[in-house]
Amino acid sequence: MDQTIRIDVDHVTIRFNKTNMKVDNLKEYMIRLVKRQLMFQEFLAVKDVSFQVRAGEAWGIVGANGSGKSTILKAISGIIKPYQGTIRVNGSLAPLIELGAGFDQEMTARENILLNGCILGHTEKFMREHLDEIVEFAGIRDFLDSPLKNYSSGMKARLGFSIATMVQPQILIVDEVLAVGDAAFQKKCSQRMQEMLTSGTTLLLVSHNVNDIRRLCDHAVWMDKGSCRMAGSADEVCRAYQEAGK
Repeated sequence: MDQTIRIDVDHVTIRFNKTNMKVDNLKEYMIRLVKRQLMFQEFLAVKDVSFQVRAGEAWGIVGANGSGKSTILKAISGIIKPYQGTIRVNGSLAPLIELGAGFDQEMTARENILLNGCILGHTEKFMREHLDEIVEFAGIRDFLDSPLKNYSSGMKARLGFSIATMVQPQILIVDEVLAVGDAAFQKKCSQRMQEMLTSGTTLLLVSHNVNDIRRLCDHAVWMDKGSCRMAGSADEVCRAYQEAGK
């Protein structure tokens, strides 16, 4: 088995600043900022978290809302930087943090597919060659040339997932994708993720559904108020998390 470490989270702390005063407009904010009259309260969203994910492993992250699950995923994806500690990612990465976040609502689905592909680093020629595959999986053939602003949230989610998983990455990072869309779409997502895992993709999955974690993952991390409360086998971590919530 390949023992390459794909994701190395080493004593990571992520800090945000929360303002303690109400500022009603940009002008007031800038005046207070220049005069150094803005008061901030430090908030640690993630506190000294460490874990390693090896090639081919599937890790789930569980925890209550506000426990730091999505924050650590964004840090691993490079969207935000740690305040302390380091994160090393070894391999091509596809982050599904928010499906459809890069879409232009005024453009058609066809145009958005080409645009999103360029953002992901693919050529226009490559995207046109895979257009039918993307459209077929997303199930939007009849609405391909309609503006995205006319799409339902479920349709946008299907399109975003289809584009992001068109090419198999070495690392797939997923945040609650299986909780959006209808039952048929959730099943298709799950099947495609299972196929990618079978082919050797490394998975990091956030989900409130511990059944998804147990089914797709072999390891898990339990985040609690920003800290790693437990890490180990998916079954053991999910069981402890569920028992604590009773």
